[in-house]
Amino acid sequence: MHYENPLYLAEEAAALDFIADGRLALGISRGSPEPAIRGYEHFGYTGSEDPRGADLAREKFDLFLRAISGERIAEADPQMVPPGKLAIEPHSPTLRDHVWWGAGSRATAEETGRKGLNLMSSTLLTEATGKPFHELQREQIDVFRAAYREAGHSGSPRVSVSRSVFPIVNEQDEMFFGLPSRENRDQVGVIDGMQSTFGKTYAATPDVLIEQLKADEAVMEADTLMLTIPNQLGPEYNLHILESFAKHVAPALGWQSSTENA
Repeated sequence: MHYENPLYLAEEAAALDFIADGRLALGISRGSPEPAIRGYEHFGYTGSEDPRGADLAREKFDLFLRAISGERIAEADPQMVPPGKLAIEPHSPTLRDHVWWGAGSRATAEETGRKGLNLMSSTLLTEATGKPFHELQREQIDVFRAAYREAGHSGSPRVSVSRSVFPIVNEQDEMFFGLPSRENRDQVGVIDGMQSTFGKTYAATPDVLIEQLKADEAVMEADTLMLTIPNQLGPEYNLHILESFAKHVAPALGWQSSTENA
């Protein structure tokens, strides 16, 4: 978000939501660590006291939410229109319900709940307490839902978690994601100067994957699973990964899966 013009994004998102007949799902976050130092300044956005631009992202996102909520933002030119303030155009009244904030900690998840948004949680958390990643993420989900209720929101917020899941159903899968991936474990490292927990990769035969995912507390608690895929292997192989999951894993978990939306 620290690279975006919030009002331009608000208008583009509203237009797309209309075109998509209200089916837009818009995930937004500060942005991942980047190789450029204060790269957002090269896009013309200055004034951040945080080298990561997190303060810019929060400020811009708050303006974005005000705009898509229909708030009148800009002062009208009385020579052109009646005096007052103007809202963005178009305005999609349901767009705010389709916004997901990418939260990397329990504190950010709590803030997301208070704002009445959907929660998008990735494969890392900027926390390290010694607990397994899936338990930390389950706690994050619980904090989010509690904050949503306590803030008085009456909707049904959605929760998305991301996982690297690779069903091994042929020799090529075994070659790409065999033994090294099966031995993968949660890892603890430093990202953006913060000690963080990184979730493991799931790579196994479908029957093993089903049991592993059933034991993953965050996956079971979320209502949406986002599969991360290795784009360097090309679209055909990635389609194979998604189809393998949809055919061999998802039904056993009681889920409906759509490769068109994956």
